[in-house]
Amino acid sequence: MRKYEVMYIIRSDIEQEAVQATIEKFQGIINNGGEITKHDVMGKRRLAYEINKFRDGIYVLVHFNAGSEVITELDRVMKISDEIIRYLIVKDVA
Repeated sequence: MRKYEVMYIIRSDIEQEAVQATIEKFQGIINNGGEITKHDVMGKRRLAYEINKFRDGIYVLVHFNAGSEVITELDRVMKISDEIIRYLIVKDVA
């Protein structure tokens, strides 16, 4: 298993329950074959530029250990999720 880091931005116009459900959905995907080492909800912040008519979003940063099958599934689900504005999955070299 390798170390990875994912940061994703959730739309700010959805309710708090939907935000929590989205975070739990992605935690479930990671925990199904990997382990989360650090999870940080950074809160609502202003975007550097407008993305799909959104000016702010809820930032979430997750450090985890997983295999490639978890990364593939996480990438697939994040692409089709309407709640996610942007996301980035990278290998953690630190």
